[in-house]
Amino acid sequence: MQRKSSKESGGGAKPPLSYSSKHEGILVMILITLSGGLQDAYTYLIRDHVFANAQTGNIVLLMVSLFDGNFQKAGSYLIPILSFALGIAAAHTLSMKWKCRLLSWRQFIILLEFLLLIAVGFIPLSLSQYANALVSFSCAMQVQSFRRFHGRAYASTMCIGNLRSGMESLSIYCNTKNKEAIIDALHYFGVILTFGIGAGIGGVLSSACGVQAIWASPLLLIIAFIVMKETGNSAKHSQMAG
Repeated sequence: MQRKSSKESGGGAKPPLSYSSKHEGILVMILITLSGGLQDAYTYLIRDHVFANAQTGNIVLLMVSLFDGNFQKAGSYLIPILSFALGIAAAHTLSMKWKCRLLSWRQFIILLEFLLLIAVGFIPLSLSQYANALVSFSCAMQVQSFRRFHGRAYASTMCIGNLRSGMESLSIYCNTKNKEAIIDALHYFGVILTFGIGAGIGGVLSSACGVQAIWASPLLLIIAFIVMKETGNSAKHSQMAG
């Protein structure tokens, strides 16, 4: 029997990222994950202790409020949950229907997030439920659109899945000494650290800038958009030259 080639068997070095997968690169991951951590810290510290990304926490607080008979408080947690669900549906629908050749649907998501988060900075504290709805909608579109980093599934707006995957990979390495497993673990722990740094930055900016602290997030996102645009152009020029 002939041995399978490394390409057929899944072995060998991984191919370089293609034009269509530049969104999986490390710089884009860092930028959008910093943004995700910042958004969560902002809504919790500035916008009525509501989580923009962690819908498990919102569901817990929703049910506690309902069982306490505090229906007004329950509503403040229900709004971001529903907004998050709508954001997932919107991003998925956009990915299925997108036909524009000038930019990818993921780049459009980044631009839409940019506009929504800029708007959030103008919403007063008295209308925080609407601000939280916009941030949760934005977060959902992001987590639906950017789900892989160097070929590994991950989440840019929450940590529980990354922590599970990181510890599983670390456990595999400890038991098998598989070098690929420790590389996977380091990738996931790097994402978690990046998210934590984003949350820390969000905390500092929230104390210093108040409602407008959220504007640091669209700044990070527009840089990610530019990175995706530039790497896409470079890839197309390379293909034309070849």
